[in-house]
Amino acid sequence: MTESYSPELDRLIDGYRRFRETGWSPNRERWATLRDGQEPEIMVIACSDSRVDPAQIFDVDPGEIFVVRNVAAMVPPFETTPGHHGVSAALEFAVQVLKVKEIVVLGHGMCGGCKAALTRELHGCEPGEGGFVADWIALLDDARGPVVAQYGTEGRAAERAMEQAGVRVSIDNLRTFPCIRRKERDGELKLRGAFFAISDGVLHVLDEDSGEFGPVS
Repeated sequence: MTESYSPELDRLIDGYRRFRETGWSPNRERWATLRDGQEPEIMVIACSDSRVDPAQIFDVDPGEIFVVRNVAAMVPPFETTPGHHGVSAALEFAVQVLKVKEIVVLGHGMCGGCKAALTRELHGCEPGEGGFVADWIALLDDARGPVVAQYGTEGRAAERAMEQAGVRVSIDNLRTFPCIRRKERDGELKLRGAFFAISDGVLHVLDEDSGEFGPVS
């Protein structure tokens, strides 16, 4: 029996069939090793943007990276207030259970979340009408001031500065987690900032000493 789905889901089903033929079947040994567990050494925190898939950018196989994606690739600071702390839970699992050796925060060009943080176009919106996004990207409020002072609120220079500032904010917030701070101090964990430019496909890595992002050759 052939079931008819929506055109959108049909595209995914077609992709699934290609995956079964070219991704699953020829790599059965690899999948067999993943059947009982995972041992990724790297966690990547990336944006939900459909154009920025960490597995594609870094050309990795299943099981190699543990990925968390959200609006603007943000990490909130450590806090114990009641609520559903999705990013914090993922960090806890990656660091304490999987014992990853490195965490990479991957920002990117043309990020809608960072642009909204810069322009504050969603400020004052009700939850469900943009308010959830506004509350989330308020994590960038402190970083916004220096960016606006130097670049204003419009243009690619301002947007890129905000995008890269977001990576720095997330790195700083990672260090507010006691388990991360302890493991970094003991040399068991490294934190990295990176930036992928959609316009030219170039990856940049943050030099924390200078605070600048340099292209990977």
